[in-house]
Amino acid sequence: MKSILVPIGGSATDGALLETAFAAARLFSGHLQLVHVHIGAGEAAANIPHTAFAMGPALVNALEELEKEAETRSAEAAKHVRDFCARANVEMCDAPGKTSGVTASWNEENGHALKRIMSHARHCDLVVLGRAQRPNGLSDNFIARLLVSCGHPVLIASATPPRTLTDTILVCWRETAEAARAVSVAMPFLLNAKRVVVVSIAERNEDLAASVAAVVRHLGWNGVSAEAQVIIANNGSAPGLLAAAAQSCRADLLVLGAYGRSQLRELVFGGCTQAFIREADRPVLLMH
Repeated sequence: MKSILVPIGGSATDGALLETAFAAARLFSGHLQLVHVHIGAGEAAANIPHTAFAMGPALVNALEELEKEAETRSAEAAKHVRDFCARANVEMCDAPGKTSGVTASWNEENGHALKRIMSHARHCDLVVLGRAQRPNGLSDNFIARLLVSCGHPVLIASATPPRTLTDTILVCWRETAEAARAVSVAMPFLLNAKRVVVVSIAERNEDLAASVAAVVRHLGWNGVSAEAQVIIANNGSAPGLLAAAAQSCRADLLVLGAYGRSQLRELVFGGCTQAFIREADRPVLLMH
């Protein structure tokens, strides 16, 4: 995973986001494509429900405030990148070369945020995202849309910068194509891990031992030694049980197949993907 896209929002979450991306890049001597999209007032207003009801002077004031916020975010994004690269001793370069270690490039673009970031995401190996803590001009389903359509794995940073991503990795397994793809794209991380635990949630008297054992055997053929664990649901929620399993084994990273059932069903009724997109106390690697 040499090429890593990192959209920088210009908010307080940038620090943990950059540290997470750097932790991934260090494993592969990768290149961080740091991108900030300046979201104009009109685009931001379309993603903020209450502005639709503003009229006259109130609308003008709302748009002016949104533009000020966008300018502040853009200035902060550039500052966060400069400070981080200087602190981490990351060399800036715009083209592949013979430089060893982690490198980075920095681009600022204007408008059409989802379209621009989606385009970048389709030409990289990994996308690293942070969760917005307050309105930032993007739609609420930005991460979900990027995850479903970009064609590459998405690593969602937690609020706390990780010390490492590979002391212990928890692979969350289900018999789905999405889970199989997640294991495949996570292989570079798994090969660097000190410990790998494959866990599955059994419901309605399911016998998942053979399925989990098959994943462990597959990983073994790829040089990854893994442990198997089957958790009996007992009416517990899958996200809660997986989070507890991650806490129990002190996982640095969760690997999860995204939207094993339809995205609409997850959005309406909830599910693992939506739960981990909304919140997680450690980095989560997702693949649709």
